[in-house]
Amino acid sequence: MLRSPSLRLKNFEFNWGSRTYVMGILNITPDSFSGDGLLSRLASEEADAIAHALELARGFVRSGADILDVGGESTRPGAEPIGEEEEMKRVIPVVRALAEEFDCLISIDTYRASVADAALQAGADIVNDVWGFHADPQLSEVVARWRAPVILMHNRSSWAHAEIKERLGGRYIGIPYNNLIEDIQNDLMESVELARRAGISDQQIILDPGIGFGKTVEQNLELVDRLDEIRALGFPVLLGPSRKSFIGYTLDLPPDQRLEGTAAAVAVGIVRGADIIRVHDVAFMQRVARMTDAIVRRSRSTSQ
Repeated sequence: MLRSPSLRLKNFEFNWGSRTYVMGILNITPDSFSGDGLLSRLASEEADAIAHALELARGFVRSGADILDVGGESTRPGAEPIGEEEEMKRVIPVVRALAEEFDCLISIDTYRASVADAALQAGADIVNDVWGFHADPQLSEVVARWRAPVILMHNRSSWAHAEIKERLGGRYIGIPYNNLIEDIQNDLMESVELARRAGISDQQIILDPGIGFGKTVEQNLELVDRLDEIRALGFPVLLGPSRKSFIGYTLDLPPDQRLEGTAAAVAVGIVRGADIIRVHDVAFMQRVARMTDAIVRRSRSTSQ
């Protein structure tokens, strides 16, 4: 049972359980694993990055995206980290431009307190932390001060367990868990406790089990299938399987051929209780979500 059936943010309301919400990915990077990094494909200057981010965002909004997720640092296995100044340079102008043009919600994908603070000032609404408040102890204070919703993701990524293949990209091997789901539940609740200590209310918290982050192919497959056990923690759940390597290694396909695999993971995830899906292919996955909702939400909405 969710502690709160809804979350109101500006003029938008998340009625958890009523439908699946769609988050569109805007990677302002040169090295995204999925090949969609706007800096590598399109932009040679800041103005180019902003223009092409706006172009992509317009398509997302037309296709039914509820949230635009802006990130400036690749999280693929083996990616080179960037500094705070470079991340700011990449994401803040884009967040500002999106906020000026669109009424939909904007999330900032960062683990740095300074970047989150600047993005919230520029017009972002939600903080999406891939390290669940474990990377920067000041981030929880920023989120609390802004009274912003936060997505807390589970992450046991370790370069020592990363394997890179040219065609299929990076994956993790030999990641140690005593019990996969229980360990993820416990780790997520540690992040929740960090949020609570900072004064963030449970109503503002969304959990992400971290598909692809410190899990093997088999562990990712199991996690999607058992997503209902993550949702049983009592918080809305975001699922981000889009074009991930567990799909590529299962189907032996590179990132640009993982549409059907993503659709399967999204559909199963929704059946298992996902409230938000984070995807690259918004138009296609919004249709998958609508159809899956039509099948499964009829009874679920009455049991929340």
